[in-house]
This record gives sequence, structure tokens and C-alpha cells, in this order.
Amino acid sequence: MNQSANPQPITIGIGAMSIDQVIAVARNNAKVVISDEAKHEMAISRAIIDSLADDTVPHYGISTGFGALASTSIAKDQRAQLQKSLIRSHAAGAGPEVEHEVVRALLALRLSTLCTGRTGVRPETAQVYANMLNAGITPVVYEYGSLGCSGDLAPLAACALVAMGEGEAYNEYGRKMPGGEALRSAGITPVDLREKEGLALVNGTDGMLGMLCMAITDLRLLLKTADIAAAMSVEGMLGNDRVFAADLQALRPHRGQADSAANIALMLRGSGLIEAGRPGSTVRVQDAYSLRCTPQVHGAARDTVAYAASVADVELASAIDNPCVTLDGRVESNGNFHGAPLAYVLDFLAIPTADVASISERRTDRFLDVARNRGLPAFLAGDPGVDSGFMIAQYTAAGIVSELKRNAVPASVDSIPSSAMQEDHVSMGWAAARKLRRSIPAFARVLAVELLCSCRSFDFRKPYRPGAAGAAVYRVVRRYANAVSPQTRDTWTTPQIEGVAQAIMDGEILAAAESAVGTLR
Repeated sequence: MNQSANPQPITIGIGAMSIDQVIAVARNNAKVVISDEAKHEMAISRAIIDSLADDTVPHYGISTGFGALASTSIAKDQRAQLQKSLIRSHAAGAGPEVEHEVVRALLALRLSTLCTGRTGVRPETAQVYANMLNAGITPVVYEYGSLGCSGDLAPLAACALVAMGEGEAYNEYGRKMPGGEALRSAGITPVDLREKEGLALVNGTDGMLGMLCMAITDLRLLLKTADIAAAMSVEGMLGNDRVFAADLQALRPHRGQADSAANIALMLRGSGLIEAGRPGSTVRVQDAYSLRCTPQVHGAARDTVAYAASVADVELASAIDNPCVTLDGRVESNGNFHGAPLAYVLDFLAIPTADVASISERRTDRFLDVARNRGLPAFLAGDPGVDSGFMIAQYTAAGIVSELKRNAVPASVDSIPSSAMQEDHVSMGWAAARKLRRSIPAFARVLAVELLCSCRSFDFRKPYRPGAAGAAVYRVVRRYANAVSPQTRDTWTTPQIEGVAQAIMDGEILAAAESAVGTLR
């Protein structure tokens, strides 16, 4: 994705971070500043925790064990060790390392919750997290270890372990080293955890939420790009643009559908290919569904993203911890750490991601079939038979779509009890986030194959020309694809697919279209 060179510092206070702010910290390495108000609220709630630490009555997370050990009372001189042991034992992740941007989002969102003053941590503990972000220290977090309930436990514990001066981390230059060494090299003093602080550092939905924020951002870009690809396929197939008229779309007034249709209509404005395809002596009443119904499919996907964003906004405004310090000073256990709200929408987003990729692949397949492509050569090959054109590129798209469909099977319907049946129903939201994260770049590759086919079709349709937007995108695609005329023979296809897919993810394709016709919806 595009990264801003010098993003403005993000002030983290008692209120919600925005999705854009999460992205700025996670992807653009924006610095963070803790507000004075947040420091004040943290100090107030910390005083409450300190008072309970001296109480003879046991309090969960302060003077007791955790999970199924919540009824075990911990002696006062063992409570600091309790917090350290919690972090060390919970840092039990395994598998591949999680991407740096996910870890940075996780750190930023946990810091945001700490700054609400509802967790009881000291301001200096929160400051260590801010310092780690600002110094570019990224803890090593592993793929497995969160069930999406009681917090993203192992991922968050891996971060807290580095804050303690243990574990492993990457420094700002991308060198992996022991956590303590990473802190020392940046002049950061490790945190010495006190009562409840270890629990507050691991009891959040921050990993799930961070990946949701990134998925929403990515899908907003990719769905606009899908409109672009679809419009160019309509052009390349000499399709009918009248089905995208605003008055027809208004008969079924879904917001996403209207926006998608408007984008496609704008892309097709002034297209010589559309004019060439208008019915004449041979009347073609209707295009195939994959062309004609694009706004209905793309629009439903847009509406799904909008719903997911509404859930993310609520979660960003939440203070997730157990127990939490209420506004009137009580310390209460709760179930707000359960990841179901996030798990459901993460699974939900995987469905339209698969389906929009599926309709894209159907348009690609139509380009390659002489029975359906309105006069184009078989497989868009320069010399069909000797050359195979984009035959196997369509196989690649089909294979990806099949995987996206498997990824659309929900994780959130599963639950494996844990912690001696104390935690007997979990969300699997982290798993839902991880499979969605794999689906998004795969979706971009499917769109890349479609764009390659539409641009190749433009070569065969000359002297007819696409509209200004299609022509602008064509020029970008041709920087990554070396088939520039109908006479071009087969060339190595993989770099073309990967290059165009990266141009999609970087926003280059969208920028090209908008340079010709203005901002797309």
C-alpha cells in the first residue's frame, strides 16, 4: 500500500483512534504522543488499583491468579512476580512471524486502550509502548496463540515481553535481536510490572481490530479498482453501458450499488469501444451477468465493508480489559474481551472478497473463449495454437478464487474450550482476521489478470479506442506487461501479473483512472 513519507504525529488520548490513524501508525510509522488528559486519567485509575492491592479481600488480576486460577490468592510479595509470570507463560505463540504492520497496529491499539484510564496501568507503563512505537521497535509475534477471547493473548504477551526487556524484537533497521537489547539501543528502560499491569497488557482485541482496520482500508481501494477493471472489461467485450444508468440503479436503491454503477458509467464515458458495440443489424439484447450485474455484486460488497467499518468504529471507541476500572471507580470483571463482534465481520468480509474476485474471473474467462468474446482471438493469443495467450493466467485466477472461497468459510462458528473449561466459548476472531488478510492480496491478483486481459483486448480492437479512463489505466498496465500489440508473441506472464497486482495495491491503477475522470466513489 502507499505509505506517507512524513506522517504527522498521532495524539493518543482517552477517545477513539480513527481507522486512518491506525493505518498511519501501522503502515506509515507515524509517531505517537500520549495526551496529558490520558496521563491524568491513568494516574487516577492507578491510584484505585494501588488501594485495592493493600485490601485483604481478593481482587481478580490484582491479588489472585488468572483464568481457571482466579480463586487462588497471591501473597503481596509475589504479586509483581505474578504479573511477570503471566506475560512469560502467555507468550506461547508458534508458527510463522506476523507482519510488522500488524504488530504495530496491535501495539498502537493496546496503547489507545491503556490511555482511556480504564485499565489501571501507570502512565509510565503506557509510555514504554509509545516509546517502542516511536523507536521502530517491533516485537516478534507469531501466527498461532489467540483464540479471539480473553484478548489476543499470545500476540499481546509477546509485545509485553519485549516491553519487559525480554523476548525478541526487530529494531528500526529491521535487525532481529533480543528484546532487552532492542530497548537499550533505543534508550528505553524496560517496564517493571506492578499489580494488574500484566493482565491489562494482554486482555484486548487489538490484533483482530488492527487487521480489520487494514482490511477495510484495503478493500475500499480494491473495490474501486474492481469497478475500474469491470468497466474496462465491458469496453473490451463491446458491452452495453446503458444498464449502468442512474435511473435504473435507483429502482433498487442500495448505496453501494449506486456508487459502483456511477463509477463504471464514468469510466465508460467517451469510449469508442462502447460505441462500436452498440446494437445494429444484429441486436444483442443483454450482456452476461458478469458484465450486466457488476454493480449489484460490487455494491453489495461495498455495503458489507461499510457495515464492518461501523463495527470497527465502535471497537475503536471501546476500552477492552478484564477487570476494568469504571468511571465511578469500581473495579469489575466483565466479558468485553470476547471477540465475537470482530470475528463475525472479519468472516463476513471474506465472503464478498471471494465473490467479487469470482465475478472478475468470470469476465476474464469470457475474454478467452471465442464463442463468447465477440471476435477476439482464442485466449487473446497473438498466434492461437502456437501461442497460448492468457490461457494459464485464467487458471491462476481460477485457482486463487477457489482458495478465496475456502477462506470464506467462517472461523467464528468454531469454538475450542480452554483454561480448564473456564473459557468455554471463544470467538476464533484472530483466525478469521488471518484468513481475510491472506485473501486480500490474492484478490488483487485476480483483478490483475482481468486488467491484463482487458488491455490486451484493447490492442485487438484497434482502431476503436477506450475512454479516457481506460486509456489511462492501459498506459499503467503496459508498464508491467510487455504485450503491446496483436502481433506480440507469448512472454513470461508471472511478472506481469505480480507487477499489475502491486500497482493495484499501491493505488496506482486507481490514481490513473481518477486522473482522467475525477474522483471515483
